[in-house]
Amino acid sequence: MKKRSLWCSAAGSLVAAIVLAGCGSTTYFAGRTLPPSGLTNRVLIAIQNPSIAASGALVFVDAFYDIRFSFDQKVGSFSITGYSGQLPVTIQNMPEEQLGAVYGAGDGSLHTVNYQKETDNGTQKGLNGLSSSIFITRNQNYIFAASQQATVLTAVDNTNGGTYALSLPGVYRVSVNPGGSAAMAFVQNSNYAYYVRKLTANETLTYSGGSSTWPKAAMDCEPQNSPGWCLFQMQSPDNVDSTGNAYGAPLVFDRPVKAVFSADGNTAYVLNCGAECGGSTSSITKMSVAPLIFLSGQHSGSLPTNNALHADCATTPNASSCTLAIPGGSSNALVSTTTMFVVGQQLQPDGLFTGNLTLVNLAQAASSTISASSPISISDGAPGAPSRMQMADDNTLWIGMTKCNNGERFKTGQAYGCLTMFNTSTNTVTLLEPYLGDLDGIAAVIGLHKVYVAQGGQVYIFHTTDGSSINNQYVTVTGTASDVAFMDAHTDGNNTVY
Repeated sequence: MKKRSLWCSAAGSLVAAIVLAGCGSTTYFAGRTLPPSGLTNRVLIAIQNPSIAASGALVFVDAFYDIRFSFDQKVGSFSITGYSGQLPVTIQNMPEEQLGAVYGAGDGSLHTVNYQKETDNGTQKGLNGLSSSIFITRNQNYIFAASQQATVLTAVDNTNGGTYALSLPGVYRVSVNPGGSAAMAFVQNSNYAYYVRKLTANETLTYSGGSSTWPKAAMDCEPQNSPGWCLFQMQSPDNVDSTGNAYGAPLVFDRPVKAVFSADGNTAYVLNCGAECGGSTSSITKMSVAPLIFLSGQHSGSLPTNNALHADCATTPNASSCTLAIPGGSSNALVSTTTMFVVGQQLQPDGLFTGNLTLVNLAQAASSTISASSPISISDGAPGAPSRMQMADDNTLWIGMTKCNNGERFKTGQAYGCLTMFNTSTNTVTLLEPYLGDLDGIAAVIGLHKVYVAQGGQVYIFHTTDGSSINNQYVTVTGTASDVAFMDAHTDGNNTVY
């Protein structure tokens, strides 16, 4: 017993997996069960075309040592057993649930992955062809997908086995709040936004007579002879919401593309893409989540709500007071405590775009007015295209863009890599690496002061202390790396941008 005690004490200086195995423990952070690989710092990599025989694979690496094999070299590589999706493109990372959801652009499949068992749980059913944007709620009860080719917003309700294809031509983005109770949809080249609602038994009966019995805000209710879900436009043509309540000041959007949510879950901030999406002015619009809740009978209030960006928003019919202009561009954002970090592209006189980061102080919401900083120059990117944002160690925010070689920086001969490191303590920007291709995924390995990225189809690693690169020799992949996720992160917010 004495020898074993001394051995376990000495083992404390070794890696977590050795400690756990040697001292007899089968759990690690937050009581999570030690996976079959024995690794406790795993980064999952979605790979397209890993071989002639397969069009997709999910592998993971040891992010402590930055190797794709076991530290003792007894295991040559690690992968998710049973995965069969084609051309995996995104990973929705849910480490709190020990779960991941991987979307395959080759077959339109959404596979859920069991992080504890390191196996594929299988394909989710009910999707309508390919999806341009897709999310599953953390409890796996609901899936929302923008099926642009099929011109429908698909709502999969796993609580009753139903699938509802809600007609919405041009739909291309969906946003789902982290709590899994509100879902919004956005149409390309449109100034309108939409939300879904699961109907009560009384609403089903009332709306079962076809479109003439629906509220005027309803775009579609399915199935029409006995609807279970409806899709509503946020600004009804008759200025009345789905419950018959009159709106306050009218909602005004300018090419809305996404919503992000406050830390307490009560507020949604709609990002208006503006000029970079063919509109006029980029901005954010603040709304209460309560009227948007899709759970049957649980929503409350009416749109647009009294949660104003400015004190006069709820009482003045001037809708411009309900929005906050973001001159630098507003196509993606991340909320961290009381600060919203907004990124976007700003149109230049020569017709090209330049990337910017804007800091929005949400702490001022309780007083009267939310303020925004001046635009901070970052990597350029494709106007309106999805970007990646991730908070990491050492007070750093990492921002990834696509098509950064098509912007103003490239034209003027400046550094034009697609990855930016922003220090939130000093408000300083570091542009990392020359152009290596599109930046498609960022995973912050919290506690180890590093980030993994999928860039130009390959995996790279960087220190969060100074942005310097780490040798990636033993994590490179065969095929095209399309996304990365830290499977053992503390929170679901690591990698996934809701």
